[in-house]
Amino acid sequence: GDSAELIDIAPATMRMRMVKSAEEIALIKIGAACGDVGGAAAKAAIAEDVSEYEVAMASTQAMTREIARRVPKAELMDTWTWFQSGINTDGAHNPVTNRRLRRGDVLSLNCFPMIQGYYTALERTLFLGEPSKEALKVWEGNVTVHKRGLELIRPGAKCSEIAAELNTLFAELGLLQYRSFGYGHSFGVLSHYYGREAGLEIREDVDTVLQPGMVVSMEPMVTLPESHPAAGGYREHDILVVGEEGAENVTKFPFGPEHNIVL
Repeated sequence: GDSAELIDIAPATMRMRMVKSAEEIALIKIGAACGDVGGAAAKAAIAEDVSEYEVAMASTQAMTREIARRVPKAELMDTWTWFQSGINTDGAHNPVTNRRLRRGDVLSLNCFPMIQGYYTALERTLFLGEPSKEALKVWEGNVTVHKRGLELIRPGAKCSEIAAELNTLFAELGLLQYRSFGYGHSFGVLSHYYGREAGLEIREDVDTVLQPGMVVSMEPMVTLPESHPAAGGYREHDILVVGEEGAENVTKFPFGPEHNIVL
């Protein structure tokens, strides 16, 4: 009847979901490990004249098999990979195409294991063949920001202050104008259709203080226009579990030019 009172439970639910249980963290760690397996499969599939979708399929197949092995009772659905090459890397999550890889391409690997509705991610920049000196400089700059970002994820840190410090570093590197979105986000019951807690985004407008049990990504990205000699997108992405003292990086797949140039 008219006496019923509607109460918006979304903000309170969001705050509850921002701090994970031990069971949730254990599942997220399994997901991160499955993402590492997908990354290795994708890297192994990279070769000249191979289509983007073939690399993506190799990754997804490897992750699905790893999920089945590690979580035998899980429903196997929604795990996917986005893999872009060349100028197709100019968006964070551009769709996979049948473009064939060429020597000199910048490559963007995005592995997404889904386990019981829980999403994890591994994202890496790679090159097929040696990058140009301009591309290498941009890649190394983004890696510098990523490394600093990993250091800043700790209990007591404020999301907005992390973003501000990384903005300053990007500016010093001459790359701030090529950055477009936030530095990280929450994890949990999530996919590319739903989820993410608005209160746990590493952005300039979010003043949430990190606390133990929170799980966030660190994922700086810069995108350079087609007119630039280093044209394309550059991003690294790790998942961190905030603890009592610091944060545990549960992503183990290596990043940076010393690891991800495929010759």
